[in-house]
Amino acid sequence: MRSSPYAAIAVAIVAVSFASIFIRLSESSPLVIAAYRLMFATIMVAPFALARQRQELSKLGTRDILLMIGIGGVLAIHFALWITSLKVEGVSVASSVVLVTSHPILVAVVSHMVLKERVNSVTAAGIAIGLAGVTLIAVGDYGLSASTFGGDLLAFGGGVMAGIYLLAGRRFRQRISLLTYVFVVYASAAFFLIVAAFVTDDMRPSGDLWRELGLFAAMALVSQIGGHTLYNWALKYVTAPVVSVSLVGEPIGASILAWLVLGETPGVLVVFGGLAAVCGIYLTVRGQSKILRKTAVTT
Repeated sequence: MRSSPYAAIAVAIVAVSFASIFIRLSESSPLVIAAYRLMFATIMVAPFALARQRQELSKLGTRDILLMIGIGGVLAIHFALWITSLKVEGVSVASSVVLVTSHPILVAVVSHMVLKERVNSVTAAGIAIGLAGVTLIAVGDYGLSASTFGGDLLAFGGGVMAGIYLLAGRRFRQRISLLTYVFVVYASAAFFLIVAAFVTDDMRPSGDLWRELGLFAAMALVSQIGGHTLYNWALKYVTAPVVSVSLVGEPIGASILAWLVLGETPGVLVVFGGLAAVCGIYLTVRGQSKILRKTAVTT
């Protein structure tokens, strides 16, 4: 049982790495993909949440519900931006996933500039190396086309939303169970995405209906439930270094899968920029973890 959280982390990294592959295989529009992914995930979570956390759900205050709905809105924007980036011609899976997972760097910069939180040398090095890697990816893709650069901006915007989502959700997970939290947030995100998809795409999948529904179900079951939800559960029980490694696992896993399944080989600048960004993400999280441990000891 002691090793189960580490096994869960490993499974979750593989599961989330498949998300970009499922998205690339789908012929539907980005908002339709996002809407079905969150809708199916909500349907899968609902029976367990309603059976095990009915009492907690009934006791949620109006303020908490509204705030979690807001977090669901942020999650919806994250998926809308990131999935759209993967549908832009010329944007590689590697560059998109690296950029969308760069949120630890963004959070560290905001914490330092806005919240005036101290940054140690490890975090500073991580920020510098990570931003250099992100810039290298952007420069490489800008040289390909303006649309490719625009896709990178969408992925980066998705990373910003992911950072806000994680920061906002941290306080709720301290006092609200995982099932209750993900049920309300996933349901809210699904609602916003369904409305957006109806307005723009009429919620109709493109291509073969059953193939598309199968891909949506796989995204929900494998990447959302087996990835994000399992990942959130496991991180409660593991140490900071494991958190650091797990955060860089998705871009590495997704890039390998894109090469094996899609035959997609990223450009030279994307490879070097991605490696730098992944190292920067790792160092940033390690540095912040050290600060948090020191703060916990002295308080």
